[in-house]
Amino acid sequence: MKVLGIDPGTAACGFGIVHQQDGRLRALEHGWWRTPAGERRELRLLTLFESVTELIDRHAPDAVVLEESYVGADARTALSVGQARGAVLVACARARVACAEYAPARVKQAVCGYGRADKAQVQRMVKAILALDRAPTPHHAADALAVAICHALAPRLLEVAGR
Repeated sequence: MKVLGIDPGTAACGFGIVHQQDGRLRALEHGWWRTPAGERRELRLLTLFESVTELIDRHAPDAVVLEESYVGADARTALSVGQARGAVLVACARARVACAEYAPARVKQAVCGYGRADKAQVQRMVKAILALDRAPTPHHAADALAVAICHALAPRLLEVAGR
């Protein structure tokens, strides 16, 4: 199973692709996209759409998973993240790839064993789980890999839990 994880954002959007085979997980690719703050919003969203489309075309993932948005006090940020999520979801729909979403606490629980783990803990655990030479940076890429790991492990975790 190949899973593309996305940590959505307009200014910075992380991605990570993991491949699960024979009970092992390995990272195929990870990174992030930045869009300039001064660029028109529709062009920033087009960049995200095209970037996700290119990854899907190149890796043919079985699923795309997104980290659910944390909606804090700043409505403008929440709207911007929501628009980025929309660009990602449309790219997935266009490619006919199934999507799933996980809350940040669930991702941290699956990867770190603790739902309130900090960014550094997530980076260290992603490094360990995927046997990477170094922790993925920036944290957007680590978060995207973490959500992909969460999805790839979900069937096994449900089996262990007896569901």
